[in-house]
Amino acid sequence: MKSSTSHTIKNRDKSNDIFITPLPLAKYHIDMIETIETDTWYDPFKNDGSYYNQFPTEKKEWSEILDGKDFFDYDGKPEIICSNPPYSILDKVIEKSINLKPRVISYLIGVGNLTARRIEMLENAGYKLKSLHMCKVFKWYGMSACVVFDNTIEKSIISFDRIVWK
Repeated sequence: MKSSTSHTIKNRDKSNDIFITPLPLAKYHIDMIETIETDTWYDPFKNDGSYYNQFPTEKKEWSEILDGKDFFDYDGKPEIICSNPPYSILDKVIEKSINLKPRVISYLIGVGNLTARRIEMLENAGYKLKSLHMCKVFKWYGMSACVVFDNTIEKSIISFDRIVWK
């Protein structure tokens, strides 16, 4: 019996978290974020630079574990975090992002990874969902979403509950 793709991904022995974001999608995602001239942008998962190289400023920082700069060791003070994070450690990524206290946390994530619990983590830290763009990337599993969480807005564009409806 053949297992489903999601079951295979969930139960694999080694995660494969390197998925290069197409340049036009990274640019679209970046352009979703309202910026101030003095903002420092940060790409915690630079890889090939599809985000970092297109940031609208020279005030930018990066990490990339493959280059010996681990996001979890970063202690800068960026105003904007924007990248395509590894989904296998998404909770840790969100927690670390919150601890850096930027104004904006914006990631490209799988739609199935945008859970009520994760939204709640961000909202409890003062970040509200400002915008969301759903998209499909060729050869990536399922739909993805560019999400922008901002700690300067009053109300999220999304509502949710954690009730298990019966």
